[in-house]
Amino acid sequence: MGRGRVVLERIENKINRQVTFSKRRNGLLKKAFELSVLCEAEVALIIFSNRGKLSEFGSTDVNKLLERYRQCCYSLDRDNNVADEQGSAQVSFVLEVSRVRAKYESLQRSERHLHGEDLEALSLKELQHLEKKLDKALLKARNLKTRVMLERLEELRKEEHQLGEINVQLKSKLEEKRQLVEDIEGPANPTTVARGKRLNVHTSPTNHAKPVPNLQMGYHQLSVPQEAAMEAVALAGGSNRNQQAWLL
Repeated sequence: MGRGRVVLERIENKINRQVTFSKRRNGLLKKAFELSVLCEAEVALIIFSNRGKLSEFGSTDVNKLLERYRQCCYSLDRDNNVADEQGSAQVSFVLEVSRVRAKYESLQRSERHLHGEDLEALSLKELQHLEKKLDKALLKARNLKTRVMLERLEELRKEEHQLGEINVQLKSKLEEKRQLVEDIEGPANPTTVARGKRLNVHTSPTNHAKPVPNLQMGYHQLSVPQEAAMEAVALAGGSNRNQQAWLL
């Protein structure tokens, strides 16, 4: 007649519990030893009683087996963590791609709306929002254009000022060179200048004297000025008239 089935529950009787613990512990230690010998396995067994008494078995040094166990557990945890990180990274990458694609499509739709395309699907509120956006963009463009024009104007003023300074410097250098030439050649003689002017006046073709009429008396030819000749003619004419009147 065989043994009855043992119910797996806590044994209430302390003596029976202690006897069962001793028998099962010895049997477990025996099985661990047999496993290490038959299969050439590295076995470590650690047992603590309810009173805290330690019972252990090791096919080799238990501490070495425990260290090997920690390393193995750490590598497994690390591999699991790496796998989890890779899985989470892949999931986040897929989510990021979806988000970027949706944003890209939204930007394309907004660009078409700004160009005046596909406006039929927009509501009144969306059209008003689009109008405000266009007004803001136009105002910003005008402000930018004004600022660029003012900056360009300021640059032109600076260039004008620099060119004015360069012009003044060139004038001063030209005046210095002219003064240096006058100092080397010497000042002009006023008498020579005046004489040259008189010669130019007499030799000018516009100042040629008119021909002087000649008055012949006997065999001598005299040169009489034009005014004197006119007076002589007038006197002659008057004397002739007197003679005619006397003759009458």
